[in-house]
Amino acid sequence: MKLKFTKMHGAGNDFVVIDAINQAIDFTPAQWQTLADRRFGVGADQMLVVEKPQAAGVDFRYRIYNADGGEVEQCGNGARAFVKFVTDKKLTDKHAIRVETMSGVIEPRLEANGQITVDMGPPILTPEEVPFDASGLLCKAEGADTLWPLDVKDETVWISVLSMGNPHAVQVVADVDAAPVHENGILIEHHPRFPKRVNAGFMQIVDAHQIKLRVFERGAGETLACGTGACAAVVAGIRRGLLASPVKVQTRGGELSIAWAGGASSVMLTGPAVTVFEGEIEI
Repeated sequence: MKLKFTKMHGAGNDFVVIDAINQAIDFTPAQWQTLADRRFGVGADQMLVVEKPQAAGVDFRYRIYNADGGEVEQCGNGARAFVKFVTDKKLTDKHAIRVETMSGVIEPRLEANGQITVDMGPPILTPEEVPFDASGLLCKAEGADTLWPLDVKDETVWISVLSMGNPHAVQVVADVDAAPVHENGILIEHHPRFPKRVNAGFMQIVDAHQIKLRVFERGAGETLACGTGACAAVVAGIRRGLLASPVKVQTRGGELSIAWAGGASSVMLTGPAVTVFEGEIEI
């Protein structure tokens, strides 16, 4: 079939965005992999699918497929691309929409300055809900956070474990540019303590309101930015007493801004969304 698509990115985290309201989409994991391939397809970290809502009180349904062809629960940078796409395509005349995802409803809105803010909901902090198997581990407290030991190769790293609709393991490093993101990221992603795999975050504290971040994403490898990873890192840093809201997150693809008041309050993610080109591909 011929597929119409839009190539977009949010701080370098790139997407193929597909209108599945006006064209029928039913792809296999192998077809998603081909679409994401940077030599044989369009190339993307994730594919974002815009559908009609299935639940009452929402405007759209939002589905996310990683480059490995697997469907996942959430993508913060993708949510910003999503609202720009539906606005630009005139699928809605609203500047704030409610969007149904696999992990719940999110509320992105288009700001007057062109930036997009997404209400990502509150973080999930209970290990079994992430999910993370903490059985037999001796944790330690840092501030209001709980750090868990994780054996990676021949060392133990201490991680914050939480979910932003998808699972994250966040560690603090002295120098994010020198951190073993590729070597250890894939080992953390597939660590048996994480039954649904995990996004591995490597965070360098610059000051109380600024961090540098690299994320090895589940099913996609290291991306230039990860919206949920930025949210998870900031939540972990605030809980550890290392950060104070709001926090600027410097990724390799650009800057994101995260605000969180703590507790059960929502994490607010703000950043850019850019359309790169429109296209059509036989798939």
